[in-house]
Amino acid sequence: MQYIKFFRELNNKDVHIVGGKNASIGEMFQELVPMGIKVPNGFAITSKAYWYLLDSAGIRDKIKELLDGIDVTEIDVLNVRSKKIRDMIFGTPLPTDLREEILEAYRILSQEYGMEEADVAVRSSATAEDLPDASFAGQQDTYLSVQGQSELIHYIKSCMASLFTDRAVSYRASRGFDHFKVALSVGVQKMVRSDKASSGVMFSIDTETGFKDAVLITSSWGLGENVVGGSVNPDEFYVFKPALELGKRPILKRQLGHKNIKMVYAAPGAKHPTKNIDTTEEELKSFSINDDEVLTLARYAVLIEKHYSKEAGEYRPMDMEWAKDGNSGEIFIVQARPETVQSQKMKKSNNTLEKYYFVDSKEKPVLIRGKAVGARIGSGKIRVINDIVHMGELQVGEILVTDNTDPDWEPAMKKAAAVITNRGGRTCHAAIVAREIGVPAIVGAVGATETLETGMEVTVSCAEGEDGLVYDGIFEYEVERVDLSSLEQPKTKIYINVGNPEKSFAFSMIPNNGVGLARMEFIINNYIKAHPLALIDLHSGNREFDGIEGVRDIMSGYANPKDFFIKKIAEGVGMIAAAFYPKPVIVRTSDFKSNEYRRMVGGKNYEPQEENPMIGYRGLVGIIPRNISTPLN
Repeated sequence: MQYIKFFRELNNKDVHIVGGKNASIGEMFQELVPMGIKVPNGFAITSKAYWYLLDSAGIRDKIKELLDGIDVTEIDVLNVRSKKIRDMIFGTPLPTDLREEILEAYRILSQEYGMEEADVAVRSSATAEDLPDASFAGQQDTYLSVQGQSELIHYIKSCMASLFTDRAVSYRASRGFDHFKVALSVGVQKMVRSDKASSGVMFSIDTETGFKDAVLITSSWGLGENVVGGSVNPDEFYVFKPALELGKRPILKRQLGHKNIKMVYAAPGAKHPTKNIDTTEEELKSFSINDDEVLTLARYAVLIEKHYSKEAGEYRPMDMEWAKDGNSGEIFIVQARPETVQSQKMKKSNNTLEKYYFVDSKEKPVLIRGKAVGARIGSGKIRVINDIVHMGELQVGEILVTDNTDPDWEPAMKKAAAVITNRGGRTCHAAIVAREIGVPAIVGAVGATETLETGMEVTVSCAEGEDGLVYDGIFEYEVERVDLSSLEQPKTKIYINVGNPEKSFAFSMIPNNGVGLARMEFIINNYIKAHPLALIDLHSGNREFDGIEGVRDIMSGYANPKDFFIKKIAEGVGMIAAAFYPKPVIVRTSDFKSNEYRRMVGGKNYEPQEENPMIGYRGLVGIIPRNISTPLN
């Protein structure tokens, strides 16, 4: 075949003919499947086929004319010209010999899986894609659950045309890529029936801090496009790599997401091959993968990272997409590409610590919160845009607020001081792009488009841990940059006090000798959030206290209150210990101050209102009796 390469024929040296995505799938199929990692088979339509299609109709020069002198910041002009190019490509018939090769490859793949016509994913793979310093995340299109010859040809053409979406043209222009030195390969890969199970994205590095010893896994019900595209707030898990390799079960964090929809197969003959349906109440309140599956994924991530790092001759953290088959229960890796933000910071950094902080430390009114992307602060006027057709209304320096910023919004995101969305997780394509362009973003801020209004002046903070906060008003902030390489090690050992496990990865980057104090009451407040006595009452059958529904919501996804409390305590302490491993970490057991515990969910049932909790309800008075002949130990 002139224009087809099966995955077994490809490896990472073939980026120039099949793009980064397809080359990487071939690499995994050849090198990692023998190590036990499951990868669905398929084939790539090469970049040669893309150029053949353009030249068969003589449209290459016409495309050049439309792109000549284009200013990608003029969003309306970009939109009109990009659409004309896509229409030209999509309207060009596939040459007969190319079409026949594609259908023959499809027949071979279908036979391999014992099907007359296999259900496949049709994925775009640009020849400049998935490089170590540019992700091209979501810039071209992917289509899932494609079945049958006519559907296959239709979506292959759609993929080829998507090389000239607004976002793709803008992305290449902003990074200095020549539009005509980038070609489009199409991958055709057997579907994993995750519509009957779950799927998601994982990174072999913490995406926000660059902490190298943790795997971050996100997961949701159904096909993975909702996680990748930011349509849901997925479940999140962290796994500690050093302990995993010792055979332990070191899950550092389990956080239930808001998975209100899931993507499944549409009925045969439907306009689109997939559709979204509502999740059930049980799915909404349950984790979409169990602990064993979390650990299996983490082991895959470690193996993949090691392989790609060895091949590159340098440390190479990875960004991977995975899917669980609902029929077989097996977990598959469907994509793997280099992580592009933290890895590049490591290369470019002169060991400089950058910290955004507010000049005024007073408490600020919080309007809404979500997940922080990029440890920065931005401020300005709100611009709520509910439909992408109005994207051009955004002015430079405004705060973009919308339901979901998929990569189509990239031209507008570059103009914004910050981005806020109702939906999305920290591993979706738009979050990856936001990190690359250096724009602070808050994703999964449920209700943002209703709570925030155009013209409001706000400050967006992604510099205070995992929570991104939107404050009412403009607050002055500064940026401090410290060259850590010039700091001398003092004779006195420096130990850090850590109260919030969510900040421990970032704190571990500061020169230190370990943790001198991790306060258990802070861990309980930050990780448990429900009063311990409320959990005990709920576990023992007492259902008659204020705030019981709030307690139930907090412990969703766990078997019972006892299981929830034990696991969350282990996660909180474990997160801090993992961040500073192998340095010492001192944990102080809780002193149960009434004012700190009263603020917890259900806390008012058990804690009095006290001005000074040190001498009140739980205060301690020491009485030493006279005539004690034996010293107290």
